[in-house]
Amino acid sequence: MRIKDKYISPFTDFGFKKLFGSEPNKDILIDFLNELLQKDTGRITDLTYLSPEQLGRDADSRKAIFDIYCESETGEKFIVELQKAKQNYFKDRSIYYSTFPIQQQAEKGDWNFKLNAVYTIGILDFVFDEDKYDSAVFHHEVQLIDKKTNKVFYDKLTYVYLEMPKFNKTENELETHFDKWLYVLKNLEDLSSRPAKLQERIFAKLFEQAALGNYTEAEYAAYEESLKIYRDLKNSIDTAFDEGRMEALQLIAGKMKQKGDPVSAIIELTGLSQSQIDKL
Repeated sequence: MRIKDKYISPFTDFGFKKLFGSEPNKDILIDFLNELLQKDTGRITDLTYLSPEQLGRDADSRKAIFDIYCESETGEKFIVELQKAKQNYFKDRSIYYSTFPIQQQAEKGDWNFKLNAVYTIGILDFVFDEDKYDSAVFHHEVQLIDKKTNKVFYDKLTYVYLEMPKFNKTENELETHFDKWLYVLKNLEDLSSRPAKLQERIFAKLFEQAALGNYTEAEYAAYEESLKIYRDLKNSIDTAFDEGRMEALQLIAGKMKQKGDPVSAIIELTGLSQSQIDKL
């Protein structure tokens, strides 16, 4: 770890779950989701964390492991994913993930098929290839649209993607509470103190929870390991995608497989299919 580091990186598994995925800090997640979604149906006032491991409907079905999975007091479901490096078919994966909370709402017996809303949120430490020349739009909110009328056809299924490398506002340029959130997500690891513009109570708590000086030795060691994995994998995978070298991805997957990493983790980090991994 760099000596100058004072705060954790929210793009590590440890940092993300420390700040957003723990019961004592759920007010931080609630504030972020309210600013991100700006829902017409009212603000989120409470959340319940659900199991991140989701099993299929039968023993042969593929399972899914979410970074964070939670439910609001009104029954809305939220999948919040942090994607550290480019991945083949990432959009496909997020669509697939959204099917789990949809199917879980099925009721036995007589049921009218009414569903609660499902939100799938991806905080991306990369830019979509198809959007890499469009620097103006980094906050994507996707719903089912009627192409003939250009109106929302169904408003209970929403996908939100934040291409964080495109957000380049400085502290002086921050105007909204949402701007401040994006600034924190992108710059937290490199800050030496809480910026003057981020004086709201929720940011005071976030910076307190992110301060490495408050961690036990065990927590510090766990974060260091998470940070090393993040940097190594991001550098390796991003290089592989940039150079278009499938063999580089296979090499990474092979090393992970030798270490005994779960196939689901290898798929998530490399974008390779299970059959491609089985051949390694």
